[in-house]
Amino acid sequence: LKEAGIKSYVIAGSHDYSVSGKTFLDVLEKAGFCEICKYESNDKTNEIILKPIIHKSYHIYGYPGKKSGLEVQDLSKIKINEPYQDNFRILMLHTTIKEVAGNLPIDSVPLEMLPTADYYALGHLHIDFQYKNFVYPGPIFPNNFAELDELKYGSFYIVDTNSSNMLKKIELKIKEVESLTFEVKDTLTATEEIISELEKRNVVDKIILLKVKGELEKGKNSDMDFKKIENFVKDKGAYFMLKNTHDLKTKEVDLEFEIEKTENIEDEAIKLYSEQNPSDFNSLIPQLVNSLSIEKQEGENSENFTKRILEESKKILKF
Repeated sequence: LKEAGIKSYVIAGSHDYSVSGKTFLDVLEKAGFCEICKYESNDKTNEIILKPIIHKSYHIYGYPGKKSGLEVQDLSKIKINEPYQDNFRILMLHTTIKEVAGNLPIDSVPLEMLPTADYYALGHLHIDFQYKNFVYPGPIFPNNFAELDELKYGSFYIVDTNSSNMLKKIELKIKEVESLTFEVKDTLTATEEIISELEKRNVVDKIILLKVKGELEKGKNSDMDFKKIENFVKDKGAYFMLKNTHDLKTKEVDLEFEIEKTENIEDEAIKLYSEQNPSDFNSLIPQLVNSLSIEKQEGENSENFTKRILEESKKILKF
């Protein structure tokens, strides 16, 4: 950036990555690549005094984010001592602003509670949102299904406070995103139906978002051959495929039967269920129930305990 003639710049990160107990920004600062905004806590006045990074008439302040939004309580205490009218002020925060949160039940800080600034550089929320003189620019590149589905592309903003059009959005259209949603009732035929639809689409060099939803009347989730679908789109030249089956549900079966008073309710329930739902596997139910009721042995870790239960179940099912 300096070689390009840019004299100064501000980076507002949306995450605080750790490197062996130190934040990634700490490592960069120690190496001389950046300067982190500092602050001091005053227990007597219950205030947090932000210290400026000064470049000519520009004063840059910042306060870090904390896990679970714990920084919100601190932000009601932050204070800037330098006179506002004497400099151009930038305030960097890693938090949720009330104007963005709206009625959502999450910890947030009202903009009016913060010190006055010419521009608020905000991180934390992976959304594209502008309000007055602050902006959440969204991620440089969406990194999960929901973000790709909503945002499609990464982006950042160039801010010019002297312009009537202060915010200029720069989209980073690295790859095109193709979203497909399928309503499925029968997973036994769904794989071929999805492939048939994909055959009609131009997926070359695109990120494919495949959302499968519905209440199943036939088959089960595992009957869907997503590997076959993924191989198909790759053979057609797709860059990558992500799937979402969160809303694919198995239809609930209502079982209604009365159990007479008996000394062994478990055996009676299994008997009645087997009569209403004939299957060759019903004879294995008592053995499986017993195998799943075994307890952890003294000194046995969770991994070995789980392995022992699975091995016992495999023997019963003759796998």
